[in-house]
Amino acid sequence: MKLGKRFMVRPHTHLKLDKFDPDDTAGFEKGDKAQAHLEKNIARMDNLQYRLYAESRRALLIVLQGMDASGKDGTVRHVMSGLNPQGCRVTSFKVPSAEEASHDFLWRIHQAVPPHGEIGIFNRSHYEDVLVVRVHQLVPKSVWSARYDEINAFETLLGENGVTILKFFLHISKQEQKERLEARLKDSTRNWKISPADLKERERWGDYVKAYEAVLSRCSTTAAPWFVIPSNKKWFRNLVVSQIIVETLERMNPKFPKPPFDISKLKVK
Repeated sequence: MKLGKRFMVRPHTHLKLDKFDPDDTAGFEKGDKAQAHLEKNIARMDNLQYRLYAESRRALLIVLQGMDASGKDGTVRHVMSGLNPQGCRVTSFKVPSAEEASHDFLWRIHQAVPPHGEIGIFNRSHYEDVLVVRVHQLVPKSVWSARYDEINAFETLLGENGVTILKFFLHISKQEQKERLEARLKDSTRNWKISPADLKERERWGDYVKAYEAVLSRCSTTAAPWFVIPSNKKWFRNLVVSQIIVETLERMNPKFPKPPFDISKLKVK
């Protein structure tokens, strides 16, 4: 089953998130078979990453977005575990620094785009500038509403320069978020992962849903598609994200470069 096709948001789709079931598992069941499938994907990613790094002509950018506690960190930890750190970099975008805020909103993003041969992972991304910025009205509507087209143009530019982009929206229910946040409160080893601000943001759930629907509807393009990943079940989230990454890398089909000299003439003495 091509999971990418099942969960991809088609361009020009007017999307409503209540039409997507965050408990969906596409017929898979939790257990050894699903775990074996994930492990196979991780091993396959390792091989394909090695070829991508050797080829050094293209790059892969993975964007992770979702509500608080949707599993962005967990996805990085469990799905990307087999990647070689030498050719992979994770960037987490927080509140812009004074220097970053003094430039256009894409300035800091462009600097983090992976170079050819590497895989880059964005834990949150340039989409915060049409999500949190919109919800909290940090800039006028005339400013943030223009950013959808600016983001599409930016991602098209990256695609034309050898960067393949995958964007994953980790879709959880409001009840699932509640349970995960409560678990963080009860577990002293995870208290550090929650703050009063997280609970205040939860009060704006409906506003964020509308903001995400606009992002998914307006910014899923042929050059950079969005995927809505059912994420109430963490094991399935990991499985489907890993599968889509493998499908994408296999389509890219990176090749080992031919040496620019005659190997037969070399002799190790």
